[in-house]
Amino acid sequence: MASPASTPERDPLDALRSEFVIPTNRAMKATAVAPELADAPCTYLCGNSLGVLPRRARALVDEEMEVWATRGVEGHFDHPHGRDWVRIADLAHPMLAELVGAQEAEVACMGTLTANLHLMLSTFYKPTAERYKILCEARAFPSDQYALASQVRARGLDPADAIIELAPAAGEHTLREDAILGAIARAGPALALVLFSGVQYYTGQLFPIARITRAARAQGCVCGWDLAHAVGNVPLALHAWGVDFAVWCSYKYLNAGPGGIGGIFVHERWADEPVRHAGWWGHDAATRFEMPPRFAAMRGAQGFQQSNPSVLATAALLGSLEVFRAAGGMGPLRARSVALTARLFALLRASRFFVPLVPPGQETARERVGVTVITPEDPEGRGAQLSLVFLPAGRGVMGRVMGGLAARGVVGDSRKPDVIRLAPCPLYNTFEDVERAVRVLDEVLEEVEREGSTGGADEGERKPE
Repeated sequence: MASPASTPERDPLDALRSEFVIPTNRAMKATAVAPELADAPCTYLCGNSLGVLPRRARALVDEEMEVWATRGVEGHFDHPHGRDWVRIADLAHPMLAELVGAQEAEVACMGTLTANLHLMLSTFYKPTAERYKILCEARAFPSDQYALASQVRARGLDPADAIIELAPAAGEHTLREDAILGAIARAGPALALVLFSGVQYYTGQLFPIARITRAARAQGCVCGWDLAHAVGNVPLALHAWGVDFAVWCSYKYLNAGPGGIGGIFVHERWADEPVRHAGWWGHDAATRFEMPPRFAAMRGAQGFQQSNPSVLATAALLGSLEVFRAAGGMGPLRARSVALTARLFALLRASRFFVPLVPPGQETARERVGVTVITPEDPEGRGAQLSLVFLPAGRGVMGRVMGGLAARGVVGDSRKPDVIRLAPCPLYNTFEDVERAVRVLDEVLEEVEREGSTGGADEGERKPE
């Protein structure tokens, strides 16, 4: 492999790595690493799927377990660490607001991603005879598509008519901004809702949230965002951009643990919007425990809360959010992220196996083993993740590469048919991680090349979304 520009100077944010527990090679069953490295940290580049454990999250969860054991129900109002359970989500709200660029009353720590999306759609998708269409990506994350289709059917409409799915142009992997803006303009008065992901889960494309939102609102429709792959990954300014609503999970770049508690954003212009699916935790906090028979919503996003939040899940999130604050927020983290991912891209491009971008549908034409990147090269068009396509497609190369990386302690995740996603996360990944990942990838591709690329179809994906 050629030698691109040298590794950047050591970043002060490198110290944040010690805030996290990185799985060891032994724990990840990396059978091909040298014995002396068995208990060393693996090369974990899978934070786009599940972030690693923050030590502060473990400490806070352990504390809550002890409070539960020693204080029982009294922990709701008399907490030895000042985190009364009735207000534990309120401790997360200011830190979430900082991360997403919002006012504190515009965010709520609650629920899970798709459940929150349904709540938002139930409130903000208000089709009329003239304005009933939804514009989204053709390759949105499936749960979003399921939610949209079910909400459309619940209103007696046909998804095939009501949902406009926008696909990349022929020969391209990602959506062009002018195509998105053009689709909004063409649909115009028929649009009730525009819903996109901030960062596309498969390709890693970062959409221009501000410009899409502005175009959608200019047409008089609501604009919402699924920020599962964007929150904690890229800087956000939801209030200033005029976003109507957004939803996110916390187990990827927010490192709050598997199935971690989600969050919502509702712009202040909707602070008094009637809540269609009310629950007691969204009731005015001053009278919540008086148990009144009529619902009086808190103003803003927190009025959408339904049930008291999971204390353990919220404590885990708080532990991670504290590390974001220690890092100085998304500004320095984004700068480091851009440098890490640029280094990964440069090293991949220098590999003898690298192939310039191959148009969709032509991945099977190549006979030699290779790898290409379908994520935009421009840092303004991507987050931390790079999506690698392995060639020739449909020959089992991706599955064999995935197995080879795992055996050598490099952890990414796969997506059918031929993609492996690698995401250097600035809180805990280093330039050494990036360099080792590409060095190991070259070793594995050389092995696949020697053995021949005529294996069977790739096996199923190994990591949850």
